[in-house]
Amino acid sequence: MIVMKFGGSSVADASRVRHVEGIVRQHLEQKPVVVLSATGDTTDHLLECGSLALKGKVDCDRVISNHQKIAQDLGIVIPDFDTLATELRDLLRGISLLKELSPRTKDYLVSFGERISVRLFAAYLKKQDLAAQAFDAWDVGFLSDSRFGNGEILPEAFAAIEGRLGTLRNNYSFTPVVTGFIAKDRSGNITTLGRGGSDLTACALGAALQAKEVQVWKDVDGILTTNPNYVPAARPVPVLSFEEASELAYFGANVLHPRALIPAMQRGVPVRVKNSYNVPHPGTVISNQGAEGLAKAITCKRNLTLVDVVSLRMLGQPGFLSKLFAVFEKHELSVDMVATSEVSVSLTLDEGGALDGLRESLEEFSRVSISSGKASVNIIADVRQATEVLESALDVFRAEKVNVQMLSHGASKVQFGFIVNDSEAQKCVAALHARFFES
Repeated sequence: MIVMKFGGSSVADASRVRHVEGIVRQHLEQKPVVVLSATGDTTDHLLECGSLALKGKVDCDRVISNHQKIAQDLGIVIPDFDTLATELRDLLRGISLLKELSPRTKDYLVSFGERISVRLFAAYLKKQDLAAQAFDAWDVGFLSDSRFGNGEILPEAFAAIEGRLGTLRNNYSFTPVVTGFIAKDRSGNITTLGRGGSDLTACALGAALQAKEVQVWKDVDGILTTNPNYVPAARPVPVLSFEEASELAYFGANVLHPRALIPAMQRGVPVRVKNSYNVPHPGTVISNQGAEGLAKAITCKRNLTLVDVVSLRMLGQPGFLSKLFAVFEKHELSVDMVATSEVSVSLTLDEGGALDGLRESLEEFSRVSISSGKASVNIIADVRQATEVLESALDVFRAEKVNVQMLSHGASKVQFGFIVNDSEAQKCVAALHARFFES
């Protein structure tokens, strides 16, 4: 059994739906479970409907007509479509009357995209003589906490999923088509799973069903050695470990969100990133075992702030770092990279964070320097060859006349991070890629 996840662009119109049906058909011998996102830009359109409803205008005609157009082009009728359309209009009327769009209501609102999408695709599979059944995620066991907008799948969901779909491993009689991105909490409220939510759904299904692999179908040939917008010579990475892929995702690679990989990593189920526009390409396989080689990929995370904290109180002072990081917790700031010495700490923050009051809080016990306009350039590499990696990287920075302002190495066993000026980031990525992958 395999799990196949397709994003919104893969089912954006009738031609793409036909294409995805062809991909699923090619994999029938592997007993696929299909996970779908909402079609095209439906999620954005639903959020626009909510905004209009807050202003007193109930209008979801574009959402309705877009799906009707796809169904008409495919020659199908979407099951339960009129019921869902009525439910959507009723919800928008409620928003309009109450003049309120809470996080819980917003999750309910955007869920219509996935709920319609799976019914549409399952109906088309049936039209093509492929037995299929559409499922809302909660009907196959998906249970989350109540953090609306960013729900986490609860541990008991995995046993529920296995109980409801596990029999298909030995008696595969139809193709399940499951909504990505959404679940229900213990009170029966619809929740969404946040960034990477549909990929998370697919990996959770794969983990619960002990699938042979989870296939995440994108519009690129897997995970690339670097950003192709920076380096046209970027090429797919054939194999990555879960840790390597997570570091890549966290530090700038946008193919997969790191939280989506957690269920598959915990249960050792491989995840393969494939290109729905280039089906024969093998893509990138992410598993417990990474590939040999000095460097795997280079990423860049831009628009960072560098904070340098110096205090003689650090010298032999128990609990100083706890006190320091309590300040960032107080200001709700997430720290990316950290480097320490006996009397100083350097760390980075996303520039999007609110820095108001941070300096004042830190200056109560330290001397502080805050610099914006920074970037982290990161090499995903084999730490067993750290000396060689660092020697090559620093040689590149020297040749490019770039001053590295902070270095992070050791905490992660697969990542080397270098802080440079944001204006220098792109040329650093290109030069490092040339050294590690093109020479």
